Amino acid sequence: MLEHGGRLQQAAITYGIALPDWLDLSTGISPFAWPVPEIPAQAWHRLPEDDDGLVDVAQAYYHAPQLLPVAGSQAAIQALPSLRGPSRVGVIAPGYNEHAHAWRRAGHEVTCLSAWSLLERADELDVIVLIHPNNPGGERFQREALLACHARLRARGGWLIVDEAFMDVSPDDSLCPFTARDGLVVLRSVGKFFGLAGIRAGFVCTSRPLLDALRDYLGPWTLSGPTRHVLKLALADRDWQAQARGWLRHGSARLAEVLLMHAVTPTAGCAFFHWWRHELAPSWHHALAERGILTRLFDEPRSLRFGLPADEAGLLRLDQALASVRLMGMT
Repeated sequence: MLEHGGRLQQAAITYGIALPDWLDLSTGISPFAWPVPEIPAQAWHRLPEDDDGLVDVAQAYYHAPQLLPVAGSQAAIQALPSLRGPSRVGVIAPGYNEHAHAWRRAGHEVTCLSAWSLLERADELDVIVLIHPNNPGGERFQREALLACHARLRARGGWLIVDEAFMDVSPDDSLCPFTARDGLVVLRSVGKFFGLAGIRAGFVCTSRPLLDALRDYLGPWTLSGPTRHVLKLALADRDWQAQARGWLRHGSARLAEVLLMHAVTPTAGCAFFHWWRHELAPSWHHALAERGILTRLFDEPRSLRFGLPADEAGLLRLDQALASVRLMGMT
């Protein structure tokens, strides 16, 4: 199992700090969660049904010609490598490690490269996996450049896979509207923007033949009835979505201000997090954890990712902790 953010219970045991006393900034999940209403008993009692209207609502939200609900992006990340023969796969680095892990485990030849190197070497690869905006590096891409890269891959039967888990704040940059094209795959996550990571839900947008193959591979009932009920409501709630985009932009800007005040100058970031690359990242991670603040530590390259505090009280606590750590001389 690879390391991920959000392992709060393990941190509580390691540092001897009770769970309620932590400020968890280790994930890129929005702290502004969509308010889940009471779930009708029928959603628990009956088997999920594909024609319940969820796909229609999701297609409208993502502007996708067709899509498949899945148990989080992770389900698709693990399944897609099994739907191709041996391939030369380029994966963005640094990035979400599960992508490279899944392709290697399925027997493919995997090369991890910077975002720009991947685009330049498209003719040498069969599959390119990007994250847009990238996690944790924050790289963003021009839509035209990505579509040109896809065209080069498609001409040789290749795939371009774009993980858009953090795209909801800037939906006009999404490639979802173009996913009727063979070999273009876009992964969308509900957990990050809607703050609903616990329901493990996402969508795959791609051409009909690959979508059908993925559906056959994953089997029936990829999402539970209660999850489908919640998603239909959340994806249709345009007023809340507009508010959430404002909250995230403001929260990201405030987080950047606090980090800059203490010379923790963000290397990159997006509306959901900021990333700081520094050789002393492990020491800062440990020092903040001793103060009950959990960040996401990356070993290669050495860096920290800071998620958004939910409110000004959380920002003040981070501000005070960073000031305390700086007094220890870790600059």
